[in-house]
Formats: sequence, C-alpha cells, structure tokens
Amino acid sequence: MDLDTFCRKIKETYPEISAKTDKIYDDYWNRLVQMEFSSYAWFESLANTLNSEMKKKVVADNYQTLLKTISKEYDRGESGVMKAIDVAFVENLFWQVQCDDAQPYWDVMPDNLKELYVGFHGQEPL
Repeated sequence: MDLDTFCRKIKETYPEISAKTDKIYDDYWNRLVQMEFSSYAWFESLANTLNSEMKKKVVADNYQTLLKTISKEYDRGESGVMKAIDVAFVENLFWQVQCDDAQPYWDVMPDNLKELYVGFHGQEPL
C-alpha cells in the first residue's frame, strides 16, 4: 500500500481523530504554508493531534487500535509509508508533552514504534 492509500485508510477507519487532524493540518499547511495536500505532512499533523490529546488527558486506550494499525503497516515495509511513519509521525510524538501525560500512550504504543522513537531521540519520552 502506498502512502496516499494508507492515509485514506486511516481517515476512513478513524474518522474522529482524522477530523481533528484535518483541522490541525489545515491550520498550518493550508493557511500558513499554502501547499497541495501531502499525506506525509498529514502524518506529522496526526502526531501533533495525538500530542494534543495527551495534553488533554484523553484516555490512551482510545488510540491503541490506531497505533496498532500504524505499527502493522510499518512492518509491511513499503518504503514511503515506513518513512512517513518514522519521520513524520513517530519523531513528532510526545513533543512538549509532560511525562505523566505521555506515560499512558507510551504504555500502549507498539514495540516497533517505540524502537523508532528511541532510535531517533535516544531515550523514552518519560
């Protein structure tokens, strides 16, 4: 599956978080930068949306299935999808999120995504 197809799949399967992500994406990429839609940039916005949910103390279990879906697609190995998950999504997770708010999300995050995070940041977000 290519990145655009995977992005559409996430949007269809997870409409609530996707609507929130679309708003964050539009606020930055369409109003400030004014560029054509980019699935890659959308995954960065998805990470920022999850960061916002963490800060609002939304229960992490709400997003466990989403994280598993992303993890499974990473394991399938399509290079464009893998790069977007690694760089646009995982590297931006937990940005400016307090340890107490990050912990529940870290606990439900699949191991391969944890490995990507630690591989880039050199430590857990806790």
